[in-house]
Amino acid sequence: MAYRYPPLARKLHWATAALVAVMIGLGFWITWFEPKNATLKFALYDVHESTGVLVFVLVLARLLRRMANPPAPLPSTVPKLVRAAAHANHLLLYALLLLQPVLGFLATNAWGFPFRWARLIPFPSPVGKDEALAPVLSDLHLAGAILLLLLIGAHLGGAFFHGVIRRDGVVQRML
Repeated sequence: MAYRYPPLARKLHWATAALVAVMIGLGFWITWFEPKNATLKFALYDVHESTGVLVFVLVLARLLRRMANPPAPLPSTVPKLVRAAAHANHLLLYALLLLQPVLGFLATNAWGFPFRWARLIPFPSPVGKDEALAPVLSDLHLAGAILLLLLIGAHLGGAFFHGVIRRDGVVQRML
């Protein structure tokens, strides 16, 4: 039987994917269709930010699990260039999924908004209100979101390539 990721790895992967989809949807809504109602707008920010913390924690858990139990390598039939591209994409996805919540958190702080996870647990404000830094951090967060979308597109393209074109069993590793 071909290699499959362990159940915990698959669950963490799909939970991360679902939460990132929520984050992207909320990010688009907040940025391009900003609600006129301030209460709704701040509620959307709260959910976006609190979900970002969950993504950060899940990705850390995934990395720790992966370091403790490295996956089997891709089949030898997968070309070296494809393996290198997959490795680079995964590495960048992990890095960005850790960096994005941090940038968002720092941007929120720099705009002068304290953060309470799920409106319950206060987080310290390491930056404090800084009107010069806030737009820079927000722009970096937006750039990261665009890069994240491109990386997810490449990841999905790779899944399509392996699942539909090559049919080499690589996609089944995570299903």
